Amino acid sequence: MLVIDALIIIPTYNEATTIDGIVRRIRDVTSSDILIVDDNSPDGTGEIANKLSLSDTSIYVLHRSKKSGLGPAYLAGFAWALDQQYRFVAEIDADGSHDPASLATMLDIASNTEASLVLGSRWIRGGQIDGWSRVRELLSRAGNAYARFALGSRIHDLTGGFRVITTDVLRRIGLSTIASSGYSFQIEVAHRIESTGATIIEHPITFHERTSGVSKMHLGIVVEAIWRITVWGMMARVIGLKRPSIPAGR
Repeated sequence: MLVIDALIIIPTYNEATTIDGIVRRIRDVTSSDILIVDDNSPDGTGEIANKLSLSDTSIYVLHRSKKSGLGPAYLAGFAWALDQQYRFVAEIDADGSHDPASLATMLDIASNTEASLVLGSRWIRGGQIDGWSRVRELLSRAGNAYARFALGSRIHDLTGGFRVITTDVLRRIGLSTIASSGYSFQIEVAHRIESTGATIIEHPITFHERTSGVSKMHLGIVVEAIWRITVWGMMARVIGLKRPSIPAGR
């Protein structure tokens, strides 16, 4: 079983039907520490997380007072990881969309390369989507294409939320000034890491549509992302950014 100095962060809100399963699947591949960040889920997710932590001393739970979005949840997890001086943090969804088997590979890549970000990518050779309609896939591809164009990015899956990041680069990107609360948070973090000139590796993954629970995606998140991407793109062109080398997918 893979063990590295990493904290695996799982943000949750109403994931009572999935949190136990994803934690067990993670434990099948790595004994690295896990932090569940729960936004006061009314369905009892936090209580389930507490029980998991009692049965596994490497599982921790951070209870937040209210639902405030994906970004603030991850930022709270990042702050916890930095305070505890982990070398890496990993992001993974609680709904089973991300396969922990790929997480093990991504952790291995991060620990054996100079990459500051290892990103599980749906949109490079070998990446796949399981369970989406053709329309939804086209919309996601179009959103990523717009983000790449607006930001002048070389990252193929800017919106992907399956990642391993070094805490060293997190300390350098100004976490206290990140403003995104929804899924544009993922774009903002990737954009800031890319802007430092850090090495980024995209690893092909298969993304699975959730089979239970309710998606947190809604129109407001999409609008926020488009607006922020446009603003960041204009700023990048004014300031001028370094262009890191992004190796081909592994």
